[in-house]
Amino acid sequence: MKLYYHPLSGHSHRAHLFLSLLGVPYELVEVDLAAGAHKAPEFLKLNSFGQVPVLDDDGTVIADSSAILVYLARKYGRTDWLPEEALAAARIQKWLSVAAGEIAYGPCAARLVTVFGADFRTDEVIARAHRILALIEAELSGRNFLLGDKPVISDVALYSYIANAPEGNVDISAYPGLRAWLARIEALPGFVGFRKTKIGLAA
Repeated sequence: MKLYYHPLSGHSHRAHLFLSLLGVPYELVEVDLAAGAHKAPEFLKLNSFGQVPVLDDDGTVIADSSAILVYLARKYGRTDWLPEEALAAARIQKWLSVAAGEIAYGPCAARLVTVFGADFRTDEVIARAHRILALIEAELSGRNFLLGDKPVISDVALYSYIANAPEGNVDISAYPGLRAWLARIEALPGFVGFRKTKIGLAA
């Protein structure tokens, strides 16, 4: 099993983190985004969108970080990470949508400005980041993880860009519940961190 990734991509880190938490064998294959390797014909055969991460499971190719999380949980029968019960599955899907929406356009976008020089309005994306972080802080009230006492794949999906939000000048010090949640994820057996960059508030 190979994971095509980039070490500064939070989407890549989600997949890397979950593979490690599951304790399954895998190989990391770094894609040189700066050199345009993600747009090369060989890579586009794996993912026509030209994005990381991509999982190659002995010829079964899965692109998109959320899709990879779902695939791995189902492949290994890990109903602890992705329950089959309808309401729990729906709640997880809601948070996967948040990861692809509000997180991508908030803390992820703010970090893209500082780390990769993306052309976003800084004040706007930081404000978006704080709106979603405040909602997650409220959601975590009285809970260890998003759905209760145990982590699920949506916790993994949200972790990376929130953990590294200070790199995008998003201050998370006002969210004690969120910071405690980050610490709980970081204490899980098999946890692997998201590479830190000394930039923004993290400088």
